[in-house]
Amino acid sequence: MTPDEVDAYVATLDGCRLKPRGWYVHDRLVARHLDATTLLVRVPIDRREELIDRWPDAFGLPPRLEAHHKIEAYLDRAAPEAVREAIRLAWEFQRYSGLRQSDT
Repeated sequence: MTPDEVDAYVATLDGCRLKPRGWYVHDRLVARHLDATTLLVRVPIDRREELIDRWPDAFGLPPRLEAHHKIEAYLDRAAPEAVREAIRLAWEFQRYSGLRQSDT
């Protein structure tokens, strides 16, 4: 998957907006390009291992991200469906979190 394909997909998700530092929904990060082949995706911590187990070549969890709701997607070797699933999880996570905050 290319960065342009990632951007085209994220743009289809309701409420996602491209800002200078990445894609956001409710001002909460969904994903951002670290470089041409690495995408940082904000996913729920309890879903990261599932993604890594299903697609071990597609995702990684560097030590600096272990305490955060983030995972790296390696676009040059990830199946497009794996990247889309991670992005969708991030979108749902952020969308729900943003809705919950605005309701309180």
